[in-house]
Amino acid sequence: MTMHRENWAFIFGLIGNIISFAVFLSPIPTFYQIYKKKTSDGYQSLPYVVALLSAMLWIYYALVKKESALLLITINTFGIVVESAYLAIFLFYGSKKTRLSTIKLLLLLNVFGYGAMLLATLYLSKGSKRLAIIGWICLVFNISVFAAPLFIMRKVIKTRSVEYMPFTLSFFLTVNAVMWFFYGLLLRDYYIALPNTLGFLFGIVQMVLYMMYRNATPVVLENPGKLQELNGHIVDVVKVQDGARGGGAIGKV
Repeated sequence: MTMHRENWAFIFGLIGNIISFAVFLSPIPTFYQIYKKKTSDGYQSLPYVVALLSAMLWIYYALVKKESALLLITINTFGIVVESAYLAIFLFYGSKKTRLSTIKLLLLLNVFGYGAMLLATLYLSKGSKRLAIIGWICLVFNISVFAAPLFIMRKVIKTRSVEYMPFTLSFFLTVNAVMWFFYGLLLRDYYIALPNTLGFLFGIVQMVLYMMYRNATPVVLENPGKLQELNGHIVDVVKVQDGARGGGAIGKV
């Protein structure tokens, strides 16, 4: 029975890997625009910094867990490589101000924040207690990331426009959340299963909103903001005005 459950967990995790692989690659059009314009000014680095931190946390969790952790290691190793490449491009084409703000974020979250967590869990806990602490950190962090679509849902309701909430992306992110939920559930790893329950619910709400407002007449706001997707999880970013280029904010990745 245990082997049967683990086989199903592997299947769900494998499908989750495939979908997550595509989600990690979804910002490529954005970085192609950065390459064409030879500048990353007006774009936000925060989503990629946070995505890199998320992958680093799950890699650490998987290495400490050891059992049935292969699929977590494969997708998050890929995530670390891809997000690092995105940030390298971002820094290469950024102005001094953009580079400085990105480096500050990386130092705050990925170096000092992650480093403090790493040292604390290595030296102040051990065994199952260490795994539980890391698991709770990953769970809380994932819930905060899954809550990001609240911004775009609010924007959709206010503007009556689904321009920045594509149905296809919402659909595949919902399916992805289902895959990882069952992966965690079958392995009885609730640190993985629980946050993906929230991801599934938000995905359903996004698709319902899309159906409600897809043919609605958009409402123009006085100070419209652009929206950016965080590896599929969408966050609200402030539009950056640039006189030379007529407003350079990030659009859909």
